[in-house]
Amino acid sequence: MTPAAAAPPEHAGKDQKTSVTVMGTSDMHGYVENWDYFNDAEYDDAAHNDVGLAKISTLVDSVRADRGPESTMLIDAGDTIQGTSLTDYFANTEPITETGEIHPMAAAMNSMDYDAAALGNHEFNYGLEMLRKFESQLNFPLLGANAVDSATDKPAFTPYIIKTVATKGNKPVKVGILGLTNPGVAIWDKNNVDGKLEFPGIVEQAQKYVPEMKARGADVVVVSSHSGTSGTSSYGDELPLENASTQLAETVPGIDAVLVGHAHQEIPERFVTNKTTGEQVLLTEPLNWGMRLSVMDFELTKTRGQWDVTSASASLLNANTVEADPVVSKLVAEQHQRVIDYVNTPVGTATESMPAEESRYRDTAVMDFVNHVQASAVDRALDGGPNADLPVLSLVAPFSRTAEIPAGPVTIRDLAGLYVFPNTLFGVEMTGAQVKEYLEYSAKYFAQTAPGAPVDPATLTNANGTPDYNYDMMSGVDYDIDISRPVGERIVNLSFNGAPVDPAQRFAVATNNYRQSGGGNFPHISSAPVLVNQQTEIRQLLIDYVVAQGAVDPADFAENNWRLVRSGVPVFE
Repeated sequence: MTPAAAAPPEHAGKDQKTSVTVMGTSDMHGYVENWDYFNDAEYDDAAHNDVGLAKISTLVDSVRADRGPESTMLIDAGDTIQGTSLTDYFANTEPITETGEIHPMAAAMNSMDYDAAALGNHEFNYGLEMLRKFESQLNFPLLGANAVDSATDKPAFTPYIIKTVATKGNKPVKVGILGLTNPGVAIWDKNNVDGKLEFPGIVEQAQKYVPEMKARGADVVVVSSHSGTSGTSSYGDELPLENASTQLAETVPGIDAVLVGHAHQEIPERFVTNKTTGEQVLLTEPLNWGMRLSVMDFELTKTRGQWDVTSASASLLNANTVEADPVVSKLVAEQHQRVIDYVNTPVGTATESMPAEESRYRDTAVMDFVNHVQASAVDRALDGGPNADLPVLSLVAPFSRTAEIPAGPVTIRDLAGLYVFPNTLFGVEMTGAQVKEYLEYSAKYFAQTAPGAPVDPATLTNANGTPDYNYDMMSGVDYDIDISRPVGERIVNLSFNGAPVDPAQRFAVATNNYRQSGGGNFPHISSAPVLVNQQTEIRQLLIDYVVAQGAVDPADFAENNWRLVRSGVPVFE
């Protein structure tokens, strides 16, 4: 043996360790550029966040340059193709299913070399044909281990991938990415998936697939989970758990990390102990719309020829620290400008300004406008049929605190900003008693406030975390909400045409597909007989109304039919 051969190898032991990095985005909701289509300006908020894939792409490039592109991956946790005027345009105005045009989100994500993306619940909003077309345009798979074909009971999408990641001078690492979507799709997009797809529980499907991934050699297992961490569901216990990422980490052995989505929260780094193995599981959630990029770093040690994760960490990078990637911006520039031009097209005029700022605690003309359009559409649909004589009520939630129909020219952008979801119109039958119970449930949105106590609008609403979109106000009846009373006893003076509502009286109630399918877990509405299922977006109904009328005039629809009171005294004059 020569001296050289007898000497210990240089850097002894270093070849027994390596690292891989998995970057993650979630809830992009159609943001490519740092642009707010509703305000026709660069996006900005109180924290001066920036949004969009173009900014994220710059962050991704910096991480790849730092870690080495061969040892990094890029994944997403869902809700990609809904949420902005950009995505609405390519789903409805010039749908890619008809034009064959590459969806701007597909173009951007392909250029960024994503490895995989989980399905979010909003992927299903525009129907399966649109989703499949988008999927066909991607250079990477959409993962949905718990999206199952109803006819065959087989996965309708790729459940997981295992990618071989190169290491410098050593055995490569196999990284498995399991994608799980939200079981709530079965409720929220019932009209698009019923009889076609089923959505088993997140934990249950992970228990099925993680052992399979390990058996196929996955050294690192990351779950891209379109599910929050709270352990709660907005739809009660009708379906498997909505926000199950914590339970996922606690329950299923073999998971190293969970990229969390759906909840629009920021989790830089959190560890959950798996109850079976005692191992620490890493959780991270990047803030929605591309405000943050999650960066998960895994340190691995070779044991008996196999890689084992010995430590994991995560951090968030902020999109407002970098410039947009000019490559991504150039790819979508024409489509981006086309949408800007479209949404700024005037379709009518308004006689006065109608802001939505106070709508969550005061009856406002702008919410009356939405209810008027919805009720009119249901009334027309019932005309000439057996239910034509039913009084029509209408429900609307204050989706946006910043929306406004301005005095003067009204554009598509103004109307889209008022109704920010692609919900479609339904009409259902409810009794007077059911209407009362529905309004009682809605009124839990307000914090109980004693007579004479100070009232701060900032803390008056969103009691127990109830979001604005789960507070409904109703037109067609008159009522007071007594916020000094406990939940369940707040609706007083409920009347119709000047007389107390008869508990047995039948009403037609205009609502949206999200409510009708059980979204928000409101009583009675999901089981109520369906009278109208128009399959027309409510946003489009608003636009059609303005085009037909030429003007939006509160004198045509504004009516103060509800108010907040305490012991009969109005809270706001």
